[in-house]
Amino acid sequence: MDAIHIPQLTRAPDQSETIQIKGHLDGFETLTPVQGAVQVTHRGNYLDVIGEAETIMTLTCDRCLQQYNHRVLLQTSETIWLEDPVETIEPDLAEHELTYDELVESLPPQGYFRPDQWLYEHLCLDIPLRKLCDEQCGGIELSDALPTPAALVIDHRWASLEAIKKQMLN
Repeated sequence: MDAIHIPQLTRAPDQSETIQIKGHLDGFETLTPVQGAVQVTHRGNYLDVIGEAETIMTLTCDRCLQQYNHRVLLQTSETIWLEDPVETIEPDLAEHELTYDELVESLPPQGYFRPDQWLYEHLCLDIPLRKLCDEQCGGIELSDALPTPAALVIDHRWASLEAIKKQMLN
């Protein structure tokens, strides 16, 4: 997916470009190709970005550690301000208070918009934080019975450490 040169976007019909997506994104592992569209519209001093995409991922349940398939559906929009980058923060400062303006996404007016990177970031945000294969998932089944001493196998490589441990306890 090619990056969009922001100044060229002003010469496009309706100052807008729609990119159709059908394929895999680098660094984003999915079972099915990501399918959807990203529309970027130049609005003078900002970009209006609208994205819709869907794919299926394999996730691992946080409770039972079983793998399951999860459909990721993305429908989002974002305003990206066009402004030159703010001066870098001095690395010597241990703390730096952020202003509200620094919390807003921005790109240089003569720069590039990368739809694949934008889509990757938003798809990552749509992955559930709590991954459960089922709401009723009980987790890993633990047996109530403790192993018998005969079932405990002692690794002979730890014998020296066990001898030191016994010396220290006496």
